[in-house]
Amino acid sequence: MRLGVNIPNFGPGTNPDVLRRWALTVEGLGFDLLMVSDHIAVTPDVAEQYPAPFYEPFTTLSWLAGLTREIRLGTTVLIVPYRHPLLIARMAANLNDLSGGRLVLGVGVGWAREEFGALGVPFRDRGRLTDEHLLAIRAAWQDETDYRSGHIPLWIGGNSDAALRRAVRLGDAWHPLRFTPGWMGEAAGRLTACAADTAGP
Repeated sequence: MRLGVNIPNFGPGTNPDVLRRWALTVEGLGFDLLMVSDHIAVTPDVAEQYPAPFYEPFTTLSWLAGLTREIRLGTTVLIVPYRHPLLIARMAANLNDLSGGRLVLGVGVGWAREEFGALGVPFRDRGRLTDEHLLAIRAAWQDETDYRSGHIPLWIGGNSDAALRRAVRLGDAWHPLRFTPGWMGEAAGRLTACAADTAGP
């Protein structure tokens, strides 16, 4: 079993020294994976759960990659509709290359309606946009001469049936969020059913 830690890249008291100490402690304790969260505009709905300051995940993980040596670095989760898919593909590929192949890209559709509005992204289209963006990201990564992405594990976050279907179709793994052990057993059955439906006869 491999264990990871979601370190707080947000909130009062968070600063570069705190992030550095978190990263070195987590790696020193032998954890396999260090992950950070994603928000761009700290709108009121975001601030209720993720108050400022909020350190952007790609820049934060790039900096932490230079401070660590072995621990994998990931997002839990990058909100896909917030960025152009080619920008995500480029930043992820560069981070993976610069870190020696340590990136795990956890992705999701997002939930903060006010943040979507601030970014000019239609909230109601977030599922469709996520699917389209993920297809574009995977297509971009196929061009190794340009992106040099290696194999970046793509973990699909979310607990809904749509997230399960997305994980089966577009991901390397499913990345459920904030669940209980009892819920996990039932959800694993739903995931198996989604996989069977996708495989067809």
